[in-house]
Amino acid sequence: MKSDLFAAENMAQPATVPGMTLQNAKSVKYAVNGEMHARQGAMIAYRGDLQFERKGQGIGGMLKRAVTGEGLPLMAVRGQGEAWFAHEAQNCFIIDLDQGDALTVNGRNVLCFDPTLSYEIKMVKGAGMTGGGLFNSLFTGYGKLAVVCDGSPLIIPVTGQSPVYVDTDAVVGWSAQLNTSLHRSQSVGSMIRGGSGEAVQLMLQGEGFVIVRPSELTQHKPQAN
Repeated sequence: MKSDLFAAENMAQPATVPGMTLQNAKSVKYAVNGEMHARQGAMIAYRGDLQFERKGQGIGGMLKRAVTGEGLPLMAVRGQGEAWFAHEAQNCFIIDLDQGDALTVNGRNVLCFDPTLSYEIKMVKGAGMTGGGLFNSLFTGYGKLAVVCDGSPLIIPVTGQSPVYVDTDAVVGWSAQLNTSLHRSQSVGSMIRGGSGEAVQLMLQGEGFVIVRPSELTQHKPQAN
């Protein structure tokens, strides 16, 4: 049988080292040798002796109640084998964290991560009870974290002289040391008279960076039966 479908770049090869690698731009392969963690529903294929367990509580205090800003729970994957992860054909990126690093990520953008990373659900400081991404995921420690992004992400440096304002539905993550607060850019009267509706943004101040996706969050319409 012959087809471009069977091109070498599409063929899954046996893993040579444990841990995660990019299978391609839309999926991550994880060679499991013990345990790893992933977003529930993100596994698209696996081979080997693996067990999948829904996690609602922490593993040794590392995982807090596994609910992200989008209400997405986590699962533990244990055993020996290989698993592939993806989410709605979004672009995948692997981030290496070293000791001392701290990254805040919107829960809807978390795909999978090493068990050596510490993970905690945190309320976004200064966000009050309005805006998207009220609860985000704080990752610290060392290890690899795979995130997904709808489109090619935009990385914007944040400096003490130049705070950055981002749509709460478009933000993927930011340096955890940044200070956050809500910023209102329009008056209520302006919105009533036909303003853009971009009334509230997340303001980030300090030294670091923010990751933004090139699209706003859209709600999936239910399919007709």
